[in-house]
Amino acid sequence: MKILVTGGGGFLGQALCRGLRAQGHEVVSFQRRHSPELAAMGVGQIRGDLADASAVTHAVAGTDAVFHNAAKAGAWGSHASYFQANVIGTRNVIAACRAHGVGRLVYTSTPSVTHRASHPVEGLGADEVPYGEDFQAPYAATKAIAEQEALAASDSTLAVVALRPRLIWGPGDAQLLPRLVERAHAGRLRLVGSGDNLVDTTYIDNAAQAHLDAFAHLAPGAACAGKAYFISNGEPLPIREVLNRLLQAAGAPPVTRSISFKAAWRIGAVCERLWPLLMLRGEPPMTRFLAEQLSTAHWYSMEPARRDFGYVPQVSFDAGLTRLKAAWPQAPSIT
Repeated sequence: MKILVTGGGGFLGQALCRGLRAQGHEVVSFQRRHSPELAAMGVGQIRGDLADASAVTHAVAGTDAVFHNAAKAGAWGSHASYFQANVIGTRNVIAACRAHGVGRLVYTSTPSVTHRASHPVEGLGADEVPYGEDFQAPYAATKAIAEQEALAASDSTLAVVALRPRLIWGPGDAQLLPRLVERAHAGRLRLVGSGDNLVDTTYIDNAAQAHLDAFAHLAPGAACAGKAYFISNGEPLPIREVLNRLLQAAGAPPVTRSISFKAAWRIGAVCERLWPLLMLRGEPPMTRFLAEQLSTAHWYSMEPARRDFGYVPQVSFDAGLTRLKAAWPQAPSIT
């Protein structure tokens, strides 16, 4: 098949392209910048913006299926910028699928669409957890809108499934772990609360596998069509252990200090006011959304994904750490 992956040059996007190529598919990526890594895989590349309907329509033309993985992520930025990329972009992908008769759409969502202030989610499936309310971050708010519209588009001609991978990590990550390592070396990393709250994570190969498994079962009328699923390793651990074992694999010092949730929430509220007021660059060190996420239990049931499309994680947390440690760039020796 000829398959389009939006955001194929990103962390998960590259893993999706690699997996699809291994299955013998012709793969094209739609993204903003050229990717040497995708070129080396033999993946075609079309450059453009998700908010540009004509560019998206051009990219979808001639394809048999779409993996809509691209999004504007992060904890900071204007609501308008997130809405353009995540909501308008998804609407453009759906419209392009309709225009070109594409029958299958795999949409990459996020567990953040169910975020509620300091409200834990423990061992539940996606059908047991309502969408969030009073989002403190435009990423979660716009992804919730986009996911609902994507699932509502699923019908007898276009089958849609939404996957919500939780905290993807592993070799090749250029965002999450490098930031944690940098802050750990600088002594600026803190736990929020006790650090005992259980959280799920997803090793990169498992995240890609879940997408491929869902795609293999996706069709109009299939059990997974029109539904959302949490995706993770299915190994909830205290967030303190998750962070420190990731840091250890990357050769960084552990996080030992903590800050109370109330203090973190107040700092986040102040940062959210000061950053735009003073026109400060980059993301603030704390936001209210981040404080709530870091201090609350979030772990999920993989049973719905196993039942409906056979997802069983193949790489354990321990095995993933071994792979991460072997792949992590070693600091040059000082002589």
